[in-house]
Amino acid sequence: MSNNLMELLFTSLGETLYMVVVAILIACLIGIPLGIILTITRKDHILPNAAVHNVLGAIVNAIRSVPFIILMVAIIPFTRLVVGSSIGTTAAIVPLTITCAPFIARIIESSMLEIDPGVIEMAQSMGASPWQIIGKVMLPESLHSVTLGITLALISLIGASAMAGALGGGGLGDLAIRYGYQRFQTDVMIATVIVLIILVQGVQALGNAVSKKLNKTKIS
Repeated sequence: MSNNLMELLFTSLGETLYMVVVAILIACLIGIPLGIILTITRKDHILPNAAVHNVLGAIVNAIRSVPFIILMVAIIPFTRLVVGSSIGTTAAIVPLTITCAPFIARIIESSMLEIDPGVIEMAQSMGASPWQIIGKVMLPESLHSVTLGITLALISLIGASAMAGALGGGGLGDLAIRYGYQRFQTDVMIATVIVLIILVQGVQALGNAVSKKLNKTKIS
């Protein structure tokens, strides 16, 4: 592979990392509180509210049911409103965030529902407020599971960011399409796939290590 294409590969990797990191951070800021609300408003939980739970649940399910490539096209007007353009790496962050936030919300909900109800009941019997139960019981108890879930969300975002390249989102997906597919440069396609595999493996290994450490800390 030529030096020029090596430079393109590193530039595209940087664009992918930029899209994915910013999107996962914003998605966590939205998805974690949303997941907590979905959990605590369930029937027989600490703040049951059927109306809130059902409305938020329906919104989350509706967004999750839309394939990313369709979502990206459907919200082009919203993307333009937010960042001023529908093309480029910054523009791709908007649909990436929207598709990831509901996924993280369900991850948080699922992780918190795994907590032994007896632990929550014990905290309630000791006079803990709902916010104390969330901050001192639910979040710490589910942290290792949440870490694995967010790792999965991050890997899904890497795949979605590659699809974003098909619509001018930049990154490794754009490089693979423009050079590997349209120009029939097999070496570029292979290099792009290898970089994506290494990236995913690295993210998964890091997530597993952090989750394992958090689990050991909780047990000890």
